[in-house]
Amino acid sequence: MAVVDVHNTNGDKVSQVELLDAIFNVPVKKSVLHEVVVAQLAKRRMGMASVKRRSDVRGSGVKLFKQKGMGRARRGNIKSPLLRGGGVVFGPSPRSYEKKTPKRVRSLAMKMALTSKLEENKLLVIDQFLLEKIKTQDFLAILNRLSARNSLVVSDAGDEKLDLSARNVQGAKVIRSAGLNVYDILKYDMLILIEPSIKQIEGRLV
Repeated sequence: MAVVDVHNTNGDKVSQVELLDAIFNVPVKKSVLHEVVVAQLAKRRMGMASVKRRSDVRGSGVKLFKQKGMGRARRGNIKSPLLRGGGVVFGPSPRSYEKKTPKRVRSLAMKMALTSKLEENKLLVIDQFLLEKIKTQDFLAILNRLSARNSLVVSDAGDEKLDLSARNVQGAKVIRSAGLNVYDILKYDMLILIEPSIKQIEGRLV
């Protein structure tokens, strides 16, 4: 097991904690990480672009003029795609961009992302992240003391003061362990784990 130092919000070492090798020490494969991140971003796409087709356009269904004897094209009704205001041909319609990835692959990618942060010395464990009141400056002051301005903070439970203080901070995000995902781990430079969240992560992935 890997042993890492636990710090307080002042950056001082207060204890140590063991991290399971099954989660924080696995071979990292970029192809697996790429597959899961692409699937995660694809699932976020709305896919709501849509056009009105011939059957959706409002208008009469009566033939514009008789078939023969007019010397003109053989028109149907006014909703023809060839006419102004008619329906659109081959336009987009609502669709899902979701890509299916097996649960085992998603779990493995999470372990690889956590391992990569530990190997790069970009994983920081703190004992607690307490704020006296909702104040963004206090949140930023702690990040600066930890030298982790661009970071993802993983908490074990909901903390309104922490959540609201970090809400408008660019380059930082607070997330609960239940919502931890590969994209966010890789997006931010530092990964800050509040110590109780480690057990929750291990229970989720083991």
